[in-house]
Amino acid sequence: MSIFDRYAPFIQDFIYRSGWESLRAIQAAAGDAIFNTDENVLLTASTASGKTEAAFFPILTLFTEDMPRSVGAIYIGPLKALINDQFSRLNALCEEADIPVWHWHGDVAQSHKNKMLKNPSGILQITPESLEAMLLRKHALIPKLFGDLKFIVIDEIHSLMRGDRGGQTICLIERLCKLAGVNPRRIGLSATIGDPTAAGEFLAYGSERSTVIPKIENKGVKWRLSMEHFYISQQNQTIEKDTADALPVLDEKTDTAPENADTGIGYIFEHTRGKKCLIFVNSREECEAVTTTLRSYCEAKHEPDRFLIHHGNLSAAYRETAEEAMKDEDVFMTTCTTATLELGIDIGRLERAFQIDAPYTVSSFLQRMGRTGRRDLPPEMWFVIREELPEPRSMLPETIPWKLLQGIALIQVYIEDRWVEPPILNRLPFSLLYHQTMSTLASCGELTPAEIASRVLTLKYFHRITKDDYRILLRHLIETDHIQRTENGGLIVGLAGERIVNSFKFYAVFQENEEYTVRWGSQELGTIVMPPPAGEKIAIAGHVWIVEEVDHKRRLVYCEQIKGKVPAYFGDCPGDINTKILLRMKEVLREDKSYPYLMKNAMGRLAQARQTARNSGVTESPLICLGGNMWCLLPWLGTYAFLALERFLKLKCSDRLGLKGMDSSRPFYIQFTMKVSPEEFFSVLAEEAEKEFSPMELVYDREVPVFEKYDEFLPAVLVKKGFAFGILGISEMKERILSWKSFI
Repeated sequence: MSIFDRYAPFIQDFIYRSGWESLRAIQAAAGDAIFNTDENVLLTASTASGKTEAAFFPILTLFTEDMPRSVGAIYIGPLKALINDQFSRLNALCEEADIPVWHWHGDVAQSHKNKMLKNPSGILQITPESLEAMLLRKHALIPKLFGDLKFIVIDEIHSLMRGDRGGQTICLIERLCKLAGVNPRRIGLSATIGDPTAAGEFLAYGSERSTVIPKIENKGVKWRLSMEHFYISQQNQTIEKDTADALPVLDEKTDTAPENADTGIGYIFEHTRGKKCLIFVNSREECEAVTTTLRSYCEAKHEPDRFLIHHGNLSAAYRETAEEAMKDEDVFMTTCTTATLELGIDIGRLERAFQIDAPYTVSSFLQRMGRTGRRDLPPEMWFVIREELPEPRSMLPETIPWKLLQGIALIQVYIEDRWVEPPILNRLPFSLLYHQTMSTLASCGELTPAEIASRVLTLKYFHRITKDDYRILLRHLIETDHIQRTENGGLIVGLAGERIVNSFKFYAVFQENEEYTVRWGSQELGTIVMPPPAGEKIAIAGHVWIVEEVDHKRRLVYCEQIKGKVPAYFGDCPGDINTKILLRMKEVLREDKSYPYLMKNAMGRLAQARQTARNSGVTESPLICLGGNMWCLLPWLGTYAFLALERFLKLKCSDRLGLKGMDSSRPFYIQFTMKVSPEEFFSVLAEEAEKEFSPMELVYDREVPVFEKYDEFLPAVLVKKGFAFGILGISEMKERILSWKSFI
């Protein structure tokens, strides 16, 4: 029997109505794995290949043959927008079979949630944070809600495999299954998995099943890529005109442009006119600043506003307005966004995406590229690399266009090797251990130390954490009143712990700043952190506002809209860059190869950088003299190995080398003065690297390197251990130092 023939009749009808002449490769592979095995399944295929339908066609077929007596499938999505999008798509598919689809997150009405609680059935779509809240607040209902759970689908699983949020998701699944007495199959979906085998192991944690990873032959896809470079402060820079959409040179003398115009943003402004596009940026601050600048171009040119904004700090109303407008085939607007529109939400027919500067990962680049190219159009992305014009007396490393090199390297490692970042599964997740301990105690009530250890420490994600470390944690939590010991010797949540657990922010394990809600009259605009005092300006929702009043007790900011431009602040942190990207950046400088996607300015800037590299020798030796006793080290190491090297130099080598004035531009270079020769520098580094030392020795005196959200509640010894053994890339650093022996 073919996979199509195996599908339920209503799914066959859906396929006919959709006009599909045959099943896609991923649909056939998913059907075979789900129908003909009893294992977990990891489906990896390009963006917009139909992974969600591929997973749910066989799942829904099995439901019609044996309808679950509770919620039968949980779909875990990383973003509310993605869940909203998939909810409407799945609802349309399931209506004919009378299989309910429920969505559950912070923006969903309580009335909808209550209906699911009364009639647990069908498919539940939920974020990790809402699943945490459900386990905590609806603990007694879990067996009823999920007693016949057959499948858990994790969408965009790659986005959960590089930090605590993924660990939380796996822990929640394991806890829920134990509580409900079920062992559902897990289905992971992703377009950008760097190491499928490791991802399959992660998906299977604690499930007692193996993972089937079907090999899916993807058709070759042609990309439309361009990359252009701009100096932010040089207004009359020549911009190459392309035949598709000629761009007038933005000369303030002859063309209308806002005051202090940014030519890179002007380039985007002209190339989005009459089109539906996305503009990706790497932070919420940048998102606000770019949107404000684009709207100022509209105003200067007397054009209607055609720009929307979408990021995690905006209110649901603003986000959903942008999502609906982008889905409307007749609306030609452009949305400036962060990663919130990076993942699988279908926003209709997009003509192109712009990326301001380079993203941090190949995975992110591929996801963002995949937002376009739907409806038989080729994927199209335009990189806009912006750089401050180096001062005439700038030091050598400041004259290298790092963002341009990073963008080229991200593209090249994928084109050449099909390389994507592997998952990070070797951390010591003490912050998450605190969170799951408190969540378990809050939901279960009094437990003995042995009982809490058996429920939490046995979760597969904590396999690297020892019983001794867990005892240290529990003792500390008792001392700080996060946990309280009862007269019977049991443990319950203490007074300090209750303040943490009872906050709605407890459900999330990713870092959050203290947020204030911003209001304009009756409208909620979004949230900011560290609001300025009354009379100061803020930027949010793509406009500029003056603060009228700040209510710190209720965390409210009241404001009025004004004209102008001001930087926004949300407290974002930059991402981490893999060593493979840094090494490819070095090769970009060293080779004479041309890249067909580079536009005129970018080609010129790269040629200039290569000439600088040849003259200075930065690709031949990692240590360059900047004049006198001033030196620059370019280790070409990823973020966490670079971080280890900084500490190694300061704590292990500084005295012997006479290092002073260390100044890092992470993860590209370190500047310092020293009193020894280059040969002695490399000799000392090699000697110290060959000595046995504990990673704990790279933690500074009195330093408690709070890195994750709940680190502040941990004993200092565990924070230091988690940082030293789980964050610092010491082995990679040592390997690089020993490779420099040839310079001795």
